[in-house]
Amino acid sequence: MAVLPILEYPDPRLRDRAVPVTAFDEALGRLIDDMLETMYAAPGIGLSATQVNVHRRLLVVDVSEKRDEPLVFVNPEIVSREGAAKTEEGCLSVPGIFDQVERAAKVRVRAQDRTGAWFERDFDGMLAVCLQHEMDHLDGKLFVDYLSDLKRERIRKKLDKERRERKARAA
Repeated sequence: MAVLPILEYPDPRLRDRAVPVTAFDEALGRLIDDMLETMYAAPGIGLSATQVNVHRRLLVVDVSEKRDEPLVFVNPEIVSREGAAKTEEGCLSVPGIFDQVERAAKVRVRAQDRTGAWFERDFDGMLAVCLQHEMDHLDGKLFVDYLSDLKRERIRKKLDKERRERKARAA
């Protein structure tokens, strides 16, 4: 397994729309394992393939306290949404930034597992929020897109400045 590099906002590759997974093979299994290792190392509670520059409809999540309940969603789609909940979100691709985002309080998701078997389940709470967040990535959308233009521009400038400072320290 390997920890993969995570793309950071405003990298244009984060805007690419992911295509469906069609091959449920050993390479997919390795990618899933690498994504889980990357998510845990970051540390995060969710990671989409888009964030590691693989533009396939695949995401992993684990919102458990002990970080021992990984879930894999291949070709996920939201079948239904209920209610609304405003929660503070962050993102591994937008490091150190957190803000309030309103999403559905409950979702029904249809997806495939790592073997290609279809399943459909209801999710609520943090897991519902996390799934919607990661599924947005698959469509080229980030949580900062829910914020005002002014907030988004401030975030971009802050992250650009931090990247320049890291480069200068590394040189």
